Amino acid sequence: MTLAVEPLDRAAFDAADLVRDFPPQWLGRNKRAVWELSSQGGPFAGAIEYARWPARAWPPEVPPGQTPVVKAGVFDYPADAGPDTAAWHLNFADPLLFGFYAGDLMAQDELQVAEHPALGSLREALSARGGTAHTTDGRGPTPITVTGVQRRCEIRTQADPAAGRPASLYGNAFSRAPLQQVLAATRRLEPPTLSNILALAAPDGGFGPYTAKDIRGVLATAYSGFAAAAQEGAKLPGRPARTVVHTGFWGCGAFGGNRTLMTILQALAADLAGAALVFHAVDSQGAQVAGQGCETYRQLRAKESGVDRLIRILEARQYEWGEPDGN
Repeated sequence: MTLAVEPLDRAAFDAADLVRDFPPQWLGRNKRAVWELSSQGGPFAGAIEYARWPARAWPPEVPPGQTPVVKAGVFDYPADAGPDTAAWHLNFADPLLFGFYAGDLMAQDELQVAEHPALGSLREALSARGGTAHTTDGRGPTPITVTGVQRRCEIRTQADPAAGRPASLYGNAFSRAPLQQVLAATRRLEPPTLSNILALAAPDGGFGPYTAKDIRGVLATAYSGFAAAAQEGAKLPGRPARTVVHTGFWGCGAFGGNRTLMTILQALAADLAGAALVFHAVDSQGAQVAGQGCETYRQLRAKESGVDRLIRILEARQYEWGEPDGN
């Protein structure tokens, strides 16, 4: 059990007031069309709470944990996580919270905001009050939690020729896609579901083998965020006792992170924070990589529980940074 800490910043919003007073400022044609479609599903409702958290020091030893669940798909945002469970979905954040949500890029961060448009309003409200929230302060991670935000639509970005999508709509391809193709790939959710969002900016700019400093930076970010989610989730309605973090290949697209190592470190961070992990690996090939990473972590954890020693073992394995994917 991690110790509770005070957030660096906290604010609560009525969703209807937030979206009315600070409407998302979509710049791209396709994003505006998605917004217009999702807005037809009735008024925004509910209470949204934002908090920004400091970095935390992890425990020296890894407690007994749970085996991560690996799925060969994208986030499905289950509407019912269970009466005793607080479900969180990772936002693969820019250091500037929702920094590129408005344009026609459709990477993971931007896709999540398009499906949860009140997140764009939150970004505008935070900017208007005299500062913009950052997921890092330049010295370390400052993860951000957002609870109770409506998911208004589902956007299917994966290629599906039978559905009129001969190519993926992910990344920069979204901006070039015909409008009708974008609308056909978008399904309004009626009624909207509610999501809890955990925004973490992955370390970037690496090359060659991961150093101990690189590994510590990834682990500090993931652990600080997962622990914040566990602490914040405990105060949600029903006081859920179990935290489940839905994640994927965080930091492995535009930042070129190593898929295997990023899987291992997220599994380690979840155990340290007392959270369960559901890994959405996009496709069967990704599920194989994630599954192997989880199995590698299980074997390492069976032999060693000291965090510093695990870091040295991972450094000695010489995991290599990859190349950015261009999205």
